[in-house]
Amino acid sequence: MAGRQIVVRRAPGTWVMRAAGAVLGETRAALELVEGDYPPVIYFPRADAGWAFLERSTLVTTCPWKGQAAHFHIAERGGLIENAAWSYEVPDPAVSAIREHIAFYPDKATVERI
Repeated sequence: MAGRQIVVRRAPGTWVMRAAGAVLGETRAALELVEGDYPPVIYFPRADAGWAFLERSTLVTTCPWKGQAAHFHIAERGGLIENAAWSYEVPDPAVSAIREHIAFYPDKATVERI
């Protein structure tokens, strides 16, 4: 991870994820990932995400510091919110804490502390 500062820590409090007017996840075990100058990203434990609303996408992206990310659509009444979430299923050892977690793109879902 030379040249890139990434910090993963617990995000205190209760966090919810909403999309298309519905709560699709809630957790008290969120992680916050801070990477360089990027805004912090909240990762939900996969067990606390609404998997009935998530469908695996064919999109896979690669980050040189975190590994390969699988992407997911959110299925809602009006159709799919495409590639709305991602998960590093086998992350780089330096960020292994985010394994079994999922994050959501802020332009496709709302993640907030309540």
